[in-house]
Amino acid sequence: MKRRDFIQQSTVATSLVALGGLSLSSFTTAPTSKKITILHTNDVHSHIDPFGANEGDRANKGGVARRARLIDSIRLENPNTLLLDAGDIFQGTPYFNFYGGELEFKLMSKLKYDAATIGNHDFDNGIDGLYAQLPHAEFPFLISNYDFKNTILDTHTKPYKVFIKDGIKIGVFGLGIELKGLVDPAMYKETVYLDPIETTQEMTRILKEDEKCDLVICLSHMGYKYNFEGKISDVKLAAETKNIDLIIGGHTHTFLPKPTVIKNLEGKNTLVNQVGCYGLNLGKIDFYFDNNKNKAADGVSINV
Repeated sequence: MKRRDFIQQSTVATSLVALGGLSLSSFTTAPTSKKITILHTNDVHSHIDPFGANEGDRANKGGVARRARLIDSIRLENPNTLLLDAGDIFQGTPYFNFYGGELEFKLMSKLKYDAATIGNHDFDNGIDGLYAQLPHAEFPFLISNYDFKNTILDTHTKPYKVFIKDGIKIGVFGLGIELKGLVDPAMYKETVYLDPIETTQEMTRILKEDEKCDLVICLSHMGYKYNFEGKISDVKLAAETKNIDLIIGGHTHTFLPKPTVIKNLEGKNTLVNQVGCYGLNLGKIDFYFDNNKNKAADGVSINV
């Protein structure tokens, strides 16, 4: 969707997806009482500037300044907005080579990101390099399946965070890809990878039963989909768990024009979305709640 068209087109939910087994009739025949907007990025890879004028179909697209203006306009439309990132913030341009991630974190803080998870490339300066840049990030890193207890990152990340927007409780938790085989062990040291399915079952139990969340979001850097069995992807995670409303993905640089709808273990709809890479697109998912906190959703990918 082009930036100039997104407000007019995205404010009308023309393709609402029912969540939690809810009939859409209550949303299509009566006004909704509350709307929560989720904005998201993934695999920005240190792309601070727009692409150059001679870079094909990416020419003059992307860049932090353009993303900031777009985010500001959406927040103006709906203050009940969260901004999230699904990892691989680092590596890809000389900005990372020179500043080591400081600039990326400072700019994300200026854009008022609410949370991010950790991708494999965020270890490219080692776990010590990631730790050194954390003071520049004015937002939490959420990761539930990396055990950092024997590393310098111990206590510096959170498994989940609960946000409240217009009385709606939103639980967000993070999942990372297995680092073995992707990252030199010397870079992540004694970080222990935990099974994402088992971890998700525990996180969703906490968020739904203990925290009483109305909306559960997973920030995942595990990849959208794979063509072989055994490797956990976002699609596989959605199908083999329950109580996730939205999986915001990364790692595979998958450009989705709108969220994929997956049936979970209970036959209910889970949305899976990913917006490619390099800050070229911004994901926008609108959740609509009726007076009983039943919900439906509509999503688009917006060109930056």
